[in-house]
Order: sequence, then structure tokens, then C-alpha cells
Amino acid sequence: MDPGTGRIVLRKHGSEATFSELSYVYPLKLLSPRLSPQNANAVYVLTYGGGLVGGDRVELSVVVDAGAALVMLTQGSTKVFKNRPGHRLSARSQGTLSDAVTTQSLEVSVAREGALFLLPDPVTCFRSAAYNQVQIFRIDTSASLVLLDWVTSGRKSLGEEWAFSRYYSMNEVWICDRPLAKDVRKAKDARKEKDVRLVKDVMLLEEQEPVHSLPLRTLADSLAPYSCYATLIMCGPLVQSTLRSLSTEYAQVTVFKHASPPDLLWSFSVIGDGTACVVRVAGTETETVKDWLGERLAPFEGAMGPDLYHRAFG
Repeated sequence: MDPGTGRIVLRKHGSEATFSELSYVYPLKLLSPRLSPQNANAVYVLTYGGGLVGGDRVELSVVVDAGAALVMLTQGSTKVFKNRPGHRLSARSQGTLSDAVTTQSLEVSVAREGALFLLPDPVTCFRSAAYNQVQIFRIDTSASLVLLDWVTSGRKSLGEEWAFSRYYSMNEVWICDRPLAKDVRKAKDARKEKDVRLVKDVMLLEEQEPVHSLPLRTLADSLAPYSCYATLIMCGPLVQSTLRSLSTEYAQVTVFKHASPPDLLWSFSVIGDGTACVVRVAGTETETVKDWLGERLAPFEGAMGPDLYHRAFG
């Protein structure tokens, strides 16, 4: 396996699901805590050294078998450094420490009646860091997905609010009306015309080049006063009651002019045939966004198990 690559395969055997493969190479690290058989299986996605540096490249593939449920978490925010003194670029990275981009890619396959809850802590980019993330999900029509993707402004205590050079995140969800390939790499090659792309969501944050005769507008100028932005994508049978609850709550939101920006803003959009949605949240503090999400996603405690739910939002 190449540096920074990893693979997770969760298979269902009778009434229990077990990992038939859990492999990784530095700087990636995967840990699976032992939980009650009644809980969903869990994997913590970590990196050695507490974060990623310029030039690091992480590629992770995930296969969730029919009827299995997987929760993917992190232990704290994913920190992205421009460089680290004495750190050597991974073997596959190009360029120098001063200009290398940190990249993460995730490819996921979820079979019939399976479920994936991707609930990491937010990405935190340090000053001048550059980060690219691409996540592609292929799920069966009867499978469920809860995908949380969020980013913070950086180290506010050090005055690094939106001080990174680039943040790019792309999430693409495909609905597959056929048996999914056991190998996510083969699934990509086996895509048929009847597969439907449910959503392609892209966020790009980067400093703009100065334009003649126009005042320079920094990222901080554009994104203030909020220091955390989150995107939540949900689809499948397990999310329907939560989707309806959010839809009802959003319909009751009253739009009016504020004397000052509220601490939290959110929007709700139904996608596809109405059984999926995209929720966007912005908050002045990361904990404000986390608390809001934790309250709205509380119904998933039953599917995830109380221990995993509280690890994600406690």
C-alpha cells in the first residue's frame, strides 16, 4: 500500500457485523473501539502527529456490506498545517513544503439496507495552509447516509481567522439501483447509466487576487462574523423522520431584519425525490453549530447507539 492509503471493509455475518479489512499506512491511522453488539460499528480516522502537513496525501476507501451500519468519527478537529519543522514530504507528494497542497480523498460504497454515519470533527486550517478534499459516495437505493462536512476559521486565539490560503471540499452522492460491487474500486468501473447522481456539493474558500481599482476583500471580510460553516447531507430510510422534522421547523422560520447578525444561521433544501436533503449551518462559534446539530440529529442515537452518538456530539 502507498503512504497515506487506507481501506475499511465492514461485512455482515448473521446478526453481527465485523471488519474483514482495516488497513492503513502512515500518516493515516484507523482505530475501531470495541462496542456492544447492539451498536453500530465505529472507526476513528486519525493522523499521526495530530494533523496533516503540506504535501500529505490521504486516500481512504470504505465498503459497507448489506445490512451493516458504520459510524466514522475523528478524535478532535482535522488540523491542516502549512508545514512542520523537520517534516519530510510523503513519498507521493510533489513540490516543496512552501507550496504543497494537503489532499484527502474518500470513496465509499454502501450496499442495500446498509448505513454510513460520517460525523467527523471539523477541519481547521492553519495560517497559509492549502487543503483539498474529495468525497464520493455510492449507495444502494435502500441504504442510508448521514454526511457532515464542516470547517472552522482557524486558531482564533492566535488571530488566525480565515487566514489559510485555500480550502476546497467536494461531496458527490450517487444512488445505485443495482447490487453494489464488493470492492469500491470495482464499483467505480461498474457504474451503469441508471445510477443517479443525487448531489454534487462544492465549497471553495481561497484568497482572491487583487483586482485593479477594487478594494481587496479577504476571506475574513467575506465570511465574518461566522467562524464555522457546516454542510449536512442526508438520504435513505433511516433519515426520513429527521428530514420531516427539519422541514417542519424550517417552514416556521420567520425572516426579518436583524440589528446585528444572529449567532447561528441555517437553511434546509429537499433534493432528489424528496427523501434526501442538504442542510447548511453557519455559527459564530464551533460549539454553537455542534450543539445545534446534536439536538437535530438526536433521533439517530437509536441507530448509532448512545455511546457513539455522545462521542460525536457530547
